[in-house]
Amino acid sequence: MLSCKQSVDTIDIPTIKSSTAKITGRISSPNDTNKDSIFVTIGVQHPISGEYVKYNAFVDRSGKFSIDVDVETDISMMGLYTSLKPYKSLLVKLTSGGVTNIDIAYNSDFDFKNIDVTPAGLTQNDMTRSLEVINKMIDYRSGRKTEPLYNKSPDVFLNHAKTSVTERLEVLNSDALISKELKGILSKDFRLFTYVGFVFDYEKYMKLNYRNVTQDQINEPAIQKIDRSYYRFLKDFNLNDPQYLNCYSFIEAQKKILQNETIGLPEIGENDIPSWLAKVKTILSDLVGFEDGQYYDILAANAYGRQLTEEVRPLSEKQKQYIAAYWKNGEIAKILFRKNQQVAELDKFKSPVVINDISSVSDDKVIETIVAKHKGKVVFIDLWATWCGPCLDAMTEFRSTKAKFHGKDIAFVYLTNGSSPRKLWEEKIKGIGSEHYYLTGAQWEYIMNHFEFEYIPSYLLYNKEGALINKVTAFPGNEKVKEMINDLL
Repeated sequence: MLSCKQSVDTIDIPTIKSSTAKITGRISSPNDTNKDSIFVTIGVQHPISGEYVKYNAFVDRSGKFSIDVDVETDISMMGLYTSLKPYKSLLVKLTSGGVTNIDIAYNSDFDFKNIDVTPAGLTQNDMTRSLEVINKMIDYRSGRKTEPLYNKSPDVFLNHAKTSVTERLEVLNSDALISKELKGILSKDFRLFTYVGFVFDYEKYMKLNYRNVTQDQINEPAIQKIDRSYYRFLKDFNLNDPQYLNCYSFIEAQKKILQNETIGLPEIGENDIPSWLAKVKTILSDLVGFEDGQYYDILAANAYGRQLTEEVRPLSEKQKQYIAAYWKNGEIAKILFRKNQQVAELDKFKSPVVINDISSVSDDKVIETIVAKHKGKVVFIDLWATWCGPCLDAMTEFRSTKAKFHGKDIAFVYLTNGSSPRKLWEEKIKGIGSEHYYLTGAQWEYIMNHFEFEYIPSYLLYNKEGALINKVTAFPGNEKVKEMINDLL
């Protein structure tokens, strides 16, 4: 039976703060496991710089681990899982500037036997059930036949989306074990998650709805054009609520708002912040329902964050001056300058982007042609897509390890296809660097079938003689990839 120290704390309203936190703990299990290979994965939200950062802490032979993480709020909701049970995550409250100790004991089936968190921040049910309940909401099905929406007005779709979210939230609201405070955060998070995944991209969802309703996989429907007013649903979210800083989906929602072509916000670039915000408010205030508040400062920070975290491009001197002039020595400025320092280190080792055209090469010769281009080098090929979350997470996780191979006899090659919108792909690869190929549908299908890949990300590793040494689906982790490559150098 699971036992766990209970908490009487409430979930405080987070405030923006540039800080660090130490996480320590102990992992124990009655099973004979390889004590040299256990690790803890910790996910921390960075809502100001605009990314979700994963840290890996290796567990020593006595079961202990310790790691320092950057945080951007005084209170954070941290996701945690271990390599012993990677699909069973905990939600843990993390306080900046302090030490959070997490002791986890597994039973012989690798289920949680005991969880002890100090200082206690959440109840045992909040920690163990929250992510499980979110998955139940995602998997919920009403039992009704799929409704045709592609041939109706956008307003009909928006009403449908609102009804669907309300029905799914009943799964959360009817749960008697999760605290009222956490339900409020999870409710905000799930609503954003659903709208980010389906409602923001109206055209994409209408095409999906058409295929699901008609089973026609060849033709495409005539879809009504939407204008900026479609996004008035943002008013329903009250995005000035600081609790969104604790919501995982807030980061993705901000990216959607900043990048959406219909909304049409200008890039911050080399503009001073007050001028940029004035233009943004002219466009956005009617959609979100307010003209002032912390939200706009967060959005401006996120605009710089896109450059830092997606393009991996340091701030210019002018941008630094504008940030210092606007936020002075405030917490947002501290966060952006800290992130900029990290990016500047990575940028030293980032290879320039090279886009290769291979469209005229026959399907069965694509990989052979790519490997031949890098004769005498190890070749690491990554099959990915812009819409693939695990693909992007793996690239982010691998950045610092990849930088260590700079100047060595290895070529990093990235393949995608038409499922990645061309314009978005061109944006994403700025932060990846290295060699890129935008394959035809037939070329992609041949490679996936030939190497018996069913999912992405998938990887191919060739030695210096051009022989295939390894093929892998799902990112195996930094240490494993580093070992695989080093064995061939």
